[in-house]
Amino acid sequence: MTTENISVTLITQGSHKFYSGTLDIDIIANSCSTNPRANDPIEGFQRTLDEGRANSIAEYIRNGGTIPSGIILSAQVNSMLTYNSKNKTITFEVIQGAFLILDGQHRAYGFRKLLNEGVKYRVPVIIYNELTPVQEARLFIDINTLQRPVPKELLLDIKRLAERESDDERLLDELFTSFEVEVDSYLLNKLSRVDKQRGKISKVTFYDSMKPILKEFNISSTDRLYRIINAFFFCSQ
Repeated sequence: MTTENISVTLITQGSHKFYSGTLDIDIIANSCSTNPRANDPIEGFQRTLDEGRANSIAEYIRNGGTIPSGIILSAQVNSMLTYNSKNKTITFEVIQGAFLILDGQHRAYGFRKLLNEGVKYRVPVIIYNELTPVQEARLFIDINTLQRPVPKELLLDIKRLAERESDDERLLDELFTSFEVEVDSYLLNKLSRVDKQRGKISKVTFYDSMKPILKEFNISSTDRLYRIINAFFFCSQ
C-alpha cells in the first residue's frame, strides 16, 4: 500500500463539493473499481464491462490518442482521503477499491491493460468524498441521463473535416449530397444531414441502406451511382 498526494481544486456546486485534479493511469488502475449490477443486484448500478471497448481505448492510447474528459470517482472509506486546504492537495491510499467509478469504467479498464507496457499517461479526474450509496447511484443516473450525446449523424457528417473518412464513407457522403441537392432527386427535401427529424431519412439510415448497394455495384463514380439509384427509386413508385 502506498500513499499518494496530488494538487486539486475544490469545487462547490450547490450542496455538492468535489475535487478536480489529474492522476496517472497506473494509480487509477490500481485504486479504482466498479460494482456492476449484474454482479451486485442489491447495490450495484454500473453496466457490465465490455472488454472489446476497453481494448479499443488501450489501443487508442498506444497510438497517441488524447482523453481530455474526466473520470468521475467517489472516494471510499478505505481510501483514507484527506484534504489540505492550505496546500490545496488531497492525500489518499492507493489500494484497490479506494475509489468507486461513477463514470469512466471502460477508460479505467483500458488503463489496466496498459499497466505492464510502461505507458505514461495522465488524465483528468473528478473526486467526490463522503457520498452515501444513494447519492452515488443518483449521480450515476444524472450523469447518464442529463448529458445528451452528440447525434451519430453529426459525428458522421464531420468525419471528412477530421480526415477520418474511409473511401466508402467519402463515396456515401458524395452520394448523400447528390440526393440532397439535385433538383431531380427522388429524395429531395426528404433527407436530414446532422440529426434525426420526423418524416426524413437521417444520414446514418441512408449510409446503412446504401452500403450493400456499393458492394453490389462496385462503381466508384458518384454521379453514375446517383443516376442508377435515383432512376430505380422513380421506377419503383
